[in-house]
Amino acid sequence: TLSDGMLRVGAALLLLSPFTPMLFMGEEWGARTPWQFFSDHAGELGDAVRNGRRAEFASHGWSTDEVPDPQDPQTLANSRLDWDEPTGARGAALLDWHRKLIRLRRDEPDLTDPDLAHVEVRYDEAARWFVLRRGSLAVVANLADHRQIIAVEGTPVRVLLASETGFGYGAGSVEIDGESVAVLQLL
Repeated sequence: TLSDGMLRVGAALLLLSPFTPMLFMGEEWGARTPWQFFSDHAGELGDAVRNGRRAEFASHGWSTDEVPDPQDPQTLANSRLDWDEPTGARGAALLDWHRKLIRLRRDEPDLTDPDLAHVEVRYDEAARWFVLRRGSLAVVANLADHRQIIAVEGTPVRVLLASETGFGYGAGSVEIDGESVAVLQLL
């Protein structure tokens, strides 16, 4: 349901955060197949799982008619990944982005530091921007649909990775396209 730009922003925030990132099947190439809970239980256990899922979703306002039956073989079939997606232009580009982020996380010492005292977060919910600072690095994310200037503490001196080429930077700020992210080294 997200644009490819927002998928890149989300991947950067997930993979460059100080926590152990977990990718879900196909997330690294923007899989469009749904993941629906499925099971293969017989008898009373199967009925209990089916009814439990319906009750769980109903408690969140869903119609029980919309809840995929976890015991139905079609639910499993619907959840199978389309392995042609990562070889297409869109899937390959998103997969390449994830690989670059993982490589950056591995190679940059500030991104391997588990000490949360070296992590700072700033955001403006109304303007829709987010800055994650880890040591000398800043992950600058523009969640808005338009280009904007985002203040950063320090002076960007090097771009390590960016999801779009349309950005500029100077002392104390980054101008960045909408739905994009840049990873910068700061002084």
